[in-house]
Amino acid sequence: MTAFDDATQPVLVMNDLRLLHVDDALLAFDKPSGLLSVPGRGADKQDCLATRALAQWPDARVVHRLDQPTSGVIVLAQNAEMQRALGDAFAERRVDKRYVAIVDGWPDADAGTIDLPLQADWPNRPRQQVDCISGKPARTRWQVLSRTQTTDRAPCTRLALMPETGRTHQLRVHLRAIGHPILGDALYASPEAHDRAPRLLLHAESLKFEHPATGASLHIMCPAPF
Repeated sequence: MTAFDDATQPVLVMNDLRLLHVDDALLAFDKPSGLLSVPGRGADKQDCLATRALAQWPDARVVHRLDQPTSGVIVLAQNAEMQRALGDAFAERRVDKRYVAIVDGWPDADAGTIDLPLQADWPNRPRQQVDCISGKPARTRWQVLSRTQTTDRAPCTRLALMPETGRTHQLRVHLRAIGHPILGDALYASPEAHDRAPRLLLHAESLKFEHPATGASLHIMCPAPF
């Protein structure tokens, strides 16, 4: 087994794809912002983390995804049995997920919980929306890490985000719903907040779960690049 739980010296695999953990059951990578997790539609969307992983690990299997503009820790299984086990852990909320984001403005409180149901905004796909009637339950805990200003002296806040569910675009929609969209978000931030960052400032910092083969606690971490 090889693991870099503090992610200070990740292994370069290929094409800037960094390996954080590898054993007979699973792989973990630091997905860069801008790279798809899985292939999309069209010849121009075939380059993705899953395809790059398959080139070196032919049995690698997708377990979960990160949005294309989101960076950070993503896990793949090494075989079908481990894919089922890891998939069940995510579905049953037995995986502790922590993200870091920089958002527009300064929240009034230092911590809180966003409990707003979500569903697809069908006329405006791939956008999602809060829907208190037909939406699926979605819950996000957040905590202020620091308050600062960008170079144009606009206020912004660094947050730790702990999603308890895994809805599409959950963190991005929830933060916009409370008036603090993530900087650099092309879908949900205002033009001003979007232009204040060169990318979406959202990073999957860590995953913690029971190893699907051994049952030991596994904590895979990768610090945010911003």
